[in-house]
Amino acid sequence: MQRMKRLKREYENLEQNEQVSCRPTNDNMDTFRAIIMGPSETPYSGRIYEILLNIPEKYPYEPPRVNFITPIYHPNIDPTGRICMDLLNIPPKGSWTPVIGLRNILQSIMCLLMNPNPDDPLMPEIAQEFKYNRELFERKARMLEPEKNGTWGDDPGVRRLI
Repeated sequence: MQRMKRLKREYENLEQNEQVSCRPTNDNMDTFRAIIMGPSETPYSGRIYEILLNIPEKYPYEPPRVNFITPIYHPNIDPTGRICMDLLNIPPKGSWTPVIGLRNILQSIMCLLMNPNPDDPLMPEIAQEFKYNRELFERKARMLEPEKNGTWGDDPGVRRLI
């Protein structure tokens, strides 16, 4: 019951976020679908990315499982959409605490898109490119066209972001 109250409150706060569109995919609020715009002045600028947040039963004591659905070329995100970010793991491997919420997670993902962490990569080859050949990294990141880019139709969350 407390889990549901918290998720409803977090959802209300997310509705006020102008950088991200996020809403539950069902009444149980066990999965949220987020849409983010690639940050300006990055290789992801102008692109739309879909992220799924799977909320565990023990939330907020356990972090959500978060995955990019839209393909992205990034040193901290693998081809299956897994994200390497301390915030998404409980200690001692990570820094998750119950005070962290969905908004914090999505803001941290935006920060990760703006500032990849090549020193703790999920994709070492991409991290090497990012560190030693930034031009090549940026070209490859721009070349990877998200499959769903531009096909969101009348999604009001996407319209609000554009």
